Amino acid sequence: MINKISPSLQAAVADIGDGATVMIGGFGNAGMPSALIDALIEQGARELTIVNNNAGNGDTGLAALLAAGRVRKIICSFPRQADSHHFDALYRAGKVELELTPQGNLAERIRAAGAGIGGFFSPTGYGTLLADGKETREINGRMYVLESPIHADFALIKALRGDRWGNLVYRKAARNFGPIMAMAAKTTIAQVRDVVALGELDPEVIITPGIFVQRVVKEAA
Repeated sequence: MINKISPSLQAAVADIGDGATVMIGGFGNAGMPSALIDALIEQGARELTIVNNNAGNGDTGLAALLAAGRVRKIICSFPRQADSHHFDALYRAGKVELELTPQGNLAERIRAAGAGIGGFFSPTGYGTLLADGKETREINGRMYVLESPIHADFALIKALRGDRWGNLVYRKAARNFGPIMAMAAKTTIAQVRDVVALGELDPEVIITPGIFVQRVVKEAA
């Protein structure tokens, strides 16, 4: 019997090791799997490479992971904002590495990994420092930059509901990076508000099929 339900948040993240590349869903706080992040902080993994839209807000979630000194490198599109003080301090002190990627390129690099695409040409970033060291090519009179896919060892995402097969539905815009991150990681761990019985999710509204999800954990577990 396929049953991907983890007994606890701690069990769900127990095998995330030092040096792992971890994708974390969310656009700011919308869709961020804060309960899984807290469990990861408690678990103690270090030297992590984090892939996320931004570099944390305030003192919770991803910001707390940074503050705990667990992140070696972050790949994101929007590292600085009014409340990104933990990232700002670490970056200025040379304690965290930043790979800045325009948001559209970030999303497509993640999607490309899940789709098995070896790379793609994007016009975004051409002629800027972001294109340094990358192959460029003129296509139909316009210059493009070759971008590589981003693969991950783990993806931590948040969904509204899931079943024991790992099928997921999301709440509105909180879906954001979740579906593509689930496809790009070797192990996807989904934090959900509700675990429902098989058949309760309408197949027509399932966004992430269970084949892309290895573990489901209830956020209040």
